[in-house]
Formats: sequence, C-alpha cells, structure tokens
Amino acid sequence: MPELAIEGRTGGLIILGAADALWTGLTAGSAVPTASGAFTGFPADAQVGYILLGGHVVATVQTGGRWSVPEMGVRRAAADLNAVEMDRQDLVRIGPFRHVPRPEQSQGTPLRWRQRIMGELQGLGGPERAARREGGRPCHLAGIDWRRMLVEQTRDRTMRTWWLPRAVVQLLDGAEHREARWLRAAQARRASAAVTEPPSQHQQPRAGDNRRTTGPDRPPAPLRPYTGELEGHLYSVLSRKPGISGKVAGWTCAVCRTVPAAVLDHCHEHGYVRAPVCQSCNTLERPDHLYSNDIRVADRYTRLFDTDTVHWLRHWHRCPGCRARTTLPLPHLAAWTAHTACRPLRPTHHTRGRTPCGVLRVSWTGSQNTPRSCLLTVTVDFCPAGEHRVLAQVPYREAVERFGTWLAETAPAVAAAAGPDRLDGLPAQSRPVIADISGEGLALF
Repeated sequence: MPELAIEGRTGGLIILGAADALWTGLTAGSAVPTASGAFTGFPADAQVGYILLGGHVVATVQTGGRWSVPEMGVRRAAADLNAVEMDRQDLVRIGPFRHVPRPEQSQGTPLRWRQRIMGELQGLGGPERAARREGGRPCHLAGIDWRRMLVEQTRDRTMRTWWLPRAVVQLLDGAEHREARWLRAAQARRASAAVTEPPSQHQQPRAGDNRRTTGPDRPPAPLRPYTGELEGHLYSVLSRKPGISGKVAGWTCAVCRTVPAAVLDHCHEHGYVRAPVCQSCNTLERPDHLYSNDIRVADRYTRLFDTDTVHWLRHWHRCPGCRARTTLPLPHLAAWTAHTACRPLRPTHHTRGRTPCGVLRVSWTGSQNTPRSCLLTVTVDFCPAGEHRVLAQVPYREAVERFGTWLAETAPAVAAAAGPDRLDGLPAQSRPVIADISGEGLALF
C-alpha cells in the first residue's frame, strides 16, 4: 500500500483528525467496514487515555494542549483488520436475550459492545433508526461500523433478533478483552506509583516536558494457550471460586485459539468443565433452536459435523462423562443423528436442483437417563412440496451405537481416548438435559 501523506504529523504522533483520515484510507479495502470517525466520533474519547481500534488499544498523548496518537499504532491496527476474512453468512446472534448473566464488576469494561448495540437498537426502535441517528452523529465500536453488517431476523412474526458476522464478533470480543487488560495494567501502575513516589511528585510535572501520556509503558503479558488445566473439574465447584473469571480471560479460546476466552464451556449432563472458550465459539457450540425436547438442525452443523468435525469432537469429549460413554449430550447426539445418520433419507426436488429441501428437526421422548424408553424422531419442516414427513425414528441406544461407529471412522484418535474403562468417578446417573423453552438461553451447554 502506498504511503499516505499525513498532515499534523510530529515526532511519530498525529492529531485525531489526521488519524481518522489515515484509518479510513488504510482500511478502504477491508472486508470489515470501518467508520470515518474512529477517533473523533462517539463513543471514542481520547481523554480517557486510549482509543480502541479493531482488536488494538492505541494510547493517546496530549501535546501542547491537543490530543494525538502514535501513527504506527494506527497502521498496525489497520494492517491486522485488513487481514481479517469475513463470511457474511456465518452469523452469531447478539441479542436480545431474556436471561443475560451480569458480568462481574472486576471484569466489566467500558466497551461492553453487546449492551451498547442492544441499547442503540432497542432505544431507537431498530437498525433503521439507529442508522439515522439525530444529527447524523456516527456510531462505531472500536472503529468498526457495525450497522453496515447487522442482520435482523424475525421469528414467528413477533420476535426480532439481531446478528453479526462471526469475524466481527471475535474482533469486538478481542477489543473488549484487551481494553480490560489495559485498564488493569494502568490501575496497577498507578497504585505502584502511589506507594513508591513522594506525594509532591504527583503534583509537579517534569521540567521541560509538555507531553503527557496515559498509555501503558509496556504491553500486557500475552495470552497463554489452554492445555487442559481444568480437565476433570466440576463446573458447579469451579465457577464459584474467587477470581475464576480473570483466570479464564488469561487463556486463548480453546476452540478457535485466536481470541481471548470469556466463559467456561461445560457439559450440563455430567457437570464437567470442557474448556475456556470465547463468546463466539460458545454460541456456535449450542444446538439451533433448542426447546424442551426438540431441536431444529440448521446450517451450523455443516461446520460442527463436516468441516471442523475432529476439532469439535475433541472439544466435546473434554467432558469425562461424554468421553467415557463414547457419546454426546442428548441434544448434540440428536442433532448428529438427524444431520449425519439420516442424511440419505432427506428428500430432494427437481425445482431445487436436487438439493435437500426443508429444514431438519429432531425431537425425543424420554431422556438419556432412561435410554430404553428414549426415542429420537427426525422430521422435515418447511418442505416446498409439502412433504412434512417423518424421516426416521431411532432409539437412543441405537443412535449411540451409530455414533460410536462413525466416531471410530471419522476421528480415530478421539475414539481411542474414549471407552467404558474410564467410568471411575463419574456420576451414577447423568443429570437431565437443561432445556431452554424459549430458545434464547446463553448457557445451555
């Protein structure tokens, strides 16, 4: 990319207006749309000491009465954003959710991008009005124009939900995490200075220095990869330990391994922690539209059971209960039965180029606690020819046997780590599936 001519550049610093122009110019070809007021438009605020830019924290500096930022910081953030690949069809639901867990005060950050977006959409009446803010004031998050990527969906003609591409969700999760670490580092530095320096030094500026910066002297420690430190721990015990949220945030996501972890994914049937994951992967891992005993199997299972199969199977089998019984939690097993085992039974039509029609749905009677009476029923919904019919009825034990055979063929390394010889210490009876009647839960699995 050719060098951009920048006005207002002094000593490696550029004023905020020039930084806006630089950011817009450098990211003009990015797959992720960016905002023109990344440094001067709401909610950017240079006086807090930093600006969020993509997945970066860029420190702000006050020189001669006006605020500036390091030019190299802007260029690094732009280069990283330009490298992001975004699939607009790979969406993550961002709200609204009926039961959103309140974050711990120590982990709260000013960005809180999900709350900001929900506040904009619900307060202004939807994305159309949010895009036409009073006075045309730009609204961005970490320099990203989220309004240009927001997707609204309506279910049952009554409930509106909002979605963003997964790549954008991961960017914003990363920005929120880095902001929290930046603030903790700045707070620790201030506390250390208050202890070691005489009180008079806090009020007297250094002679001959008219430059003030509130940025950190050095970047925070890098995230560490997750290597199974929490394996075998019960979520009910671990989640109550003080400071566990901060510890989780120190790992990279155990699934995508690219962004900071945010939550502990765990198995609700056996109660064991699987691994720390980011919000995006935690959303991907859940079944689509889970009801009390009914799942709609949509496109996300193409990734879970086709393109990224081995990786997800290894993740699910981090639960000792699922690994020992060589199976999956009932909703996932039901989804696998519909998506994989019953795939040859799915009808096709000439009008659609012989592509599978409709949407698969699987329901069950009974539970995994009573395997003899548990029956999975796979049906087709929304068939354009009206063929809303039952494809198959599979007993639970037969579904488990089919899954075990498929697992051995598809992921032999994962299958080799499973088996009945590892049943010691497991609960005598699995916990019941935690159902979400509304399909809106955030912590199903």
